[in-house]
Amino acid sequence: MKYIKNIETKIGNIAIIEEENKIIEININEKIEEVENEIIEKDTKLLQETANQLKEYLLGKRKQFTIPLNPKGTPFMKKVWTALCEIPYGKTVTYGEIAKKIGKPKASRAVGMANHKNPIPIIIPCHRVIGSNGKLVGYALGLPIKKFLLDLEK
Repeated sequence: MKYIKNIETKIGNIAIIEEENKIIEININEKIEEVENEIIEKDTKLLQETANQLKEYLLGKRKQFTIPLNPKGTPFMKKVWTALCEIPYGKTVTYGEIAKKIGKPKASRAVGMANHKNPIPIIIPCHRVIGSNGKLVGYALGLPIKKFLLDLEK
């Protein structure tokens, strides 16, 4: 069974989805409704804790998340997402650096695609990945949100 909680934040509505006591997805500015037999709106302990941690992060009071995650994706994507979780708060890396870190130095574009498909943005900090020229490029939630998150962490 999947459970959902929608919260309003300064970057918009955040829909948090839990399955089997792990967060599997976060959607921003896309209010997800309860779907009969698929997703049920319920304020579980995990959803409440995730909401609290996200709110603390967005207020600049939290630098790390302690939430159990289970993002759905290919083994390659999961490798990229694990590497993203190792980027320290307030730091940025390039797609090429992530590619090297996961042992695929020529896979910068594939890293970019895995970044784009990250189902748990903010907690899996894909916003901390920038172009090799130091510019903010490609963010599924839009560059204004990426800039906001990076500015928040400075």
